[in-house]
Amino acid sequence: MAQHATLGYHEVTEQPLTSGFVRRGAARFTLTPAAFASQLDAILAGKQLPRLVTELDPGRAGRHLLLSFDDGGRSAMHSAHELERRGWRAHFFIITSRIGERTFLAENDIRQLHAMGHVVGSHSHTHPNIIRELQPDQILREWQESTDRLEQLLGAPCLTGAVPGGHTSAAVEMAAAESGLRHLFTCTPTLRSRMVGDCRVYGRVLVRREMSTHTVANLACFRGWERQFLVRRSKDVLRSGMPWLFRAWTGRMAEEVTPGG
Repeated sequence: MAQHATLGYHEVTEQPLTSGFVRRGAARFTLTPAAFASQLDAILAGKQLPRLVTELDPGRAGRHLLLSFDDGGRSAMHSAHELERRGWRAHFFIITSRIGERTFLAENDIRQLHAMGHVVGSHSHTHPNIIRELQPDQILREWQESTDRLEQLLGAPCLTGAVPGGHTSAAVEMAAAESGLRHLFTCTPTLRSRMVGDCRVYGRVLVRREMSTHTVANLACFRGWERQFLVRRSKDVLRSGMPWLFRAWTGRMAEEVTPGG
């Protein structure tokens, strides 16, 4: 059976307020360029080099490392050029309602990512705080509006997406499949993929600022995933048991901040 180790990145910049979401919760997913380069070098020293999900045959056994970048912040171009230096390709997931905003990619940037050979996919249209709590028609609209925008922009089908915030559910995944997505990434730390309709669903570990290069290198070599899964499971139990607190915390993390604030 195939195993997929997917590492999920966000912003890579020395100045967090210049790229992507300018929110309270964004800093913990923002890496410095030096830390990011160190992690890529550690991955290069391992046995697994990154692949694209569109290149893989899910029916064949094997281990595959995948890299992804969420939100479509301006620093995605720096990340793409670091990958280019190593001859690697990755998956860039775009919040389409944010295209062209001050801290997000412009249309030409997204076209350039596509031309460089990266997979450009949907990260929903508006990135709802907790997408699984929307009504089914709203969830479907998030996927459809996003995929339509990207298809018009790139002149190619949009078949790949990532659940915003990682707060997935059966309804979120079924809507993704209904919208035409054939590959969907969640934030569940698992190496096993599964089918939902015609869409294959993959897990990921989101790389956080406090993660050491050693930890990331181990994850890229398929080590340490059980621990990540247990940590995520414990958090999910707390979220389910205290949904009101989870909503309040999520809202707090989504608050905009200003320099010096």
